[in-house]
Amino acid sequence: MRISRPGTSLASDIEITSSNVQIGDVILIGGQPHRVVDLSQLTGGAKQLRFESGELLTMHARTRLIALRVRRVGDHLRGFSPTRHRR
Repeated sequence: MRISRPGTSLASDIEITSSNVQIGDVILIGGQPHRVVDLSQLTGGAKQLRFESGELLTMHARTRLIALRVRRVGDHLRGFSPTRHRR
């Protein structure tokens, strides 16, 4: 799914794993959207995600989820890279 409005942003549903999850991704959990605000690397390829609400989620190396990733139109040269990130 892609949502686009001229001069605003482009949003896409993508499959994420612990290796490609990014700050700013929005994950639907229990019918509620949760935006990732921080990532911490754990052993075995897992990552701990911290959401805006303060809740934590551990994504193991084989976990696959669908997330909404938003970027501004015109940022196509940067791709989906966030302005800051931690690994």
